[in-house]
Amino acid sequence: MKFKLNFSIASIAAAALMSTSAMASDLIITFDDLNPDKKAAYDAAVEAFKKANPDINVTANNGDREAHKGSIRNALQNDSPDVITWYPGNRMGPFVDAGLFMDISDLWASDENLASNFNAIKPTMTRDGKQWGVPYSYYQWGVYYRKDIYDKLSLSEPKTWDELLSNCDVMKEAGVTPFTIGTKFLWTAAGVFDYLNLRTNGYDVHNDLTAGKIKYTDDRIRATFANWEVMLDRCSFVSTHATMSWQDAIAPFANGDAAMYVMGNFSVGQYKDAGLTDEQIDFFQFPEITAGLPRAEEAPADAFFIPAKAKNVENAKKFLSFIATAEVQSEWNKAIGQLPPNAEAEINTDDKFIVEGMETLSTAAGLAQFYDRDAPAAMAKEGMQGFQRFMLDPSTLDEVLENLDKVQAEVYK
Repeated sequence: MKFKLNFSIASIAAAALMSTSAMASDLIITFDDLNPDKKAAYDAAVEAFKKANPDINVTANNGDREAHKGSIRNALQNDSPDVITWYPGNRMGPFVDAGLFMDISDLWASDENLASNFNAIKPTMTRDGKQWGVPYSYYQWGVYYRKDIYDKLSLSEPKTWDELLSNCDVMKEAGVTPFTIGTKFLWTAAGVFDYLNLRTNGYDVHNDLTAGKIKYTDDRIRATFANWEVMLDRCSFVSTHATMSWQDAIAPFANGDAAMYVMGNFSVGQYKDAGLTDEQIDFFQFPEITAGLPRAEEAPADAFFIPAKAKNVENAKKFLSFIATAEVQSEWNKAIGQLPPNAEAEINTDDKFIVEGMETLSTAAGLAQFYDRDAPAAMAKEGMQGFQRFMLDPSTLDEVLENLDKVQAEVYK
């Protein structure tokens, strides 16, 4: 996929050239996505930064995301780059607490763009009252559904839990499985759990659970699972979900055997590749469960951080300021089909899912970073295994929750 920056960098370049020194300086960046569109967007942004800052020698590295997850701590502790990618929210917590990420609150305070245009996502970049990174992209989760099936069955987008359950009853009566899902790789079940918990208990309970402050056997979490059991009964999922990846689960959605999918916006391209059109697919926010509860959303973000051992901090901050500009964020996210965290950035208004996503997230009461990002890795692994086990056999609930309490006690001690 060819990616071309269309914005003018003349003003940025002019400002940078005024500070050009006779001796060139350095900047080392480590990125973590080799997918063609993500790689092209990163490469183009780096090239634009280099043109705007010809006095800086930029080394731009890139690698596999899963390998990056396993190697980042070693990189931060040893021969650290100047800028590195990682995740906001609780997932950045261990590196912040270990003193491996640099506090960049001064940049957030002094850069008018960051100070003014990142208010919605600022809390996810904040820990101990300080800011630790700059996000470059995020995307919405929610319920993608077959609009043609809804229309055929005379159904409307549900706003409340009861309306969703009622829709499911009609679908099952018509021989349509309400939800598809593929839990072979576990994290898809975490998306369902997160939404049920956010709608049952709210954003603070989500954060307290993933931070280890409340137990899984807490009555509030049990209430989440009680709603999940109702969902499994009234809004059944495809029966073979444990053997399917999230991509495999698109098949019953595409062929009309299932009508809804709790998923992130990155999946839309796959629906179209499976033969569905924009007219056949639509999106709605996961409906309200507890009346009046402020509606938080799942919106995983990706961000750049400055390691505490960075050697070229001034240039690293220049790069983060550049990445935060509306022009860069607009072009980057149009290229990858995601949303720019900068409120002044432009979105692809020809993409109805991006438009709906921006509307969804701009009115959210909080932005969760997803269970396996907000919880420590060891907790997330056991938690998601427990979620899948519960989906397969709800009678195991007590065993699942008691086991997760034990794991939590070990992971967070």
